[in-house]
Amino acid sequence: MAYNNTSDAPLIVLAGGTGDLGGRIAKSLLEKGAQVRVLVRRDSEAAKVDALRQAGAIMCEVDYHNAAALIKACEGAACVVSALSGLHYVMVGIQTLLLRAAVAAGVPRFIPSDFAIDFTKLPSGNNRNLDLRKEFKEHLDKAPIAATSILNGMFTDLLTGQAPIVLFPLKRVMYYGNPYQLMDFTTIQNTADYTAAAALDPSTPRYLRIAGDVLSARGLKDAASEATGEQFSLFRVGGLGLLNGIIKVTKALTPSSNEVFPAWQGMQYMRDMFSGLPKLEPLDNDRYPEIKWTSVAEVLATKQ
Repeated sequence: MAYNNTSDAPLIVLAGGTGDLGGRIAKSLLEKGAQVRVLVRRDSEAAKVDALRQAGAIMCEVDYHNAAALIKACEGAACVVSALSGLHYVMVGIQTLLLRAAVAAGVPRFIPSDFAIDFTKLPSGNNRNLDLRKEFKEHLDKAPIAATSILNGMFTDLLTGQAPIVLFPLKRVMYYGNPYQLMDFTTIQNTADYTAAAALDPSTPRYLRIAGDVLSARGLKDAASEATGEQFSLFRVGGLGLLNGIIKVTKALTPSSNEVFPAWQGMQYMRDMFSGLPKLEPLDNDRYPEIKWTSVAEVLATKQ
């Protein structure tokens, strides 16, 4: 639904709007005619703040530890959306402060920064970043507010760079375990557009699951061949047990840091996807029919 004027347009409060996903959510909301109030810290990147302001967002500088100011920043919102990214301090600490402020301000709905595979199906202790989402979920499920988590699998965009699965120079698709195991992929833009639609939808359920494409390692091989016009083949490194061993060694050799996505964290995510445990089902792609889903092949073609 699009709103043509501000008199009937709902207000959405957005945290994490200066990030990639958050910025796209803000712009998608604005395109739908919503009022968007973006919460920013004093040290937020000025260029990104200016870009959001010029796009039509209302910028609101906040100190998340100032409860009264944060409550005021949330007042009048139809939904608070978090696109925050970080480690425990952010994903549990700051999000909990934001949640409390939303409840105190009487906001009816909250969308957490859960954008991921289905972490609710995974055992605790195997994936650091997803464990943080589980911990925040405990706070969220106890709060007197309607919550909706959007689960999108893996960002398809990572296949052209950060995720070492499609090896373009070698014309190989690397995998562990079963080459027929289906996995979920969604672009950052599709995820942002869907989140914006969900933020403006007062009747969303606790979970919404989406996938722009669902492919196995064999499907990724075919998609890479289609996208590049060159024949890719599969490269099975080993079973999931081997990957678990590699993760342990890599983690042990990695100096402790505040990195959100060290190499071993990406391996944990890849291992979980190849396991099939967090496969998204059922998918809710049809809930907002205006969204045109981008395939893996379309994303891989941009690598050329």
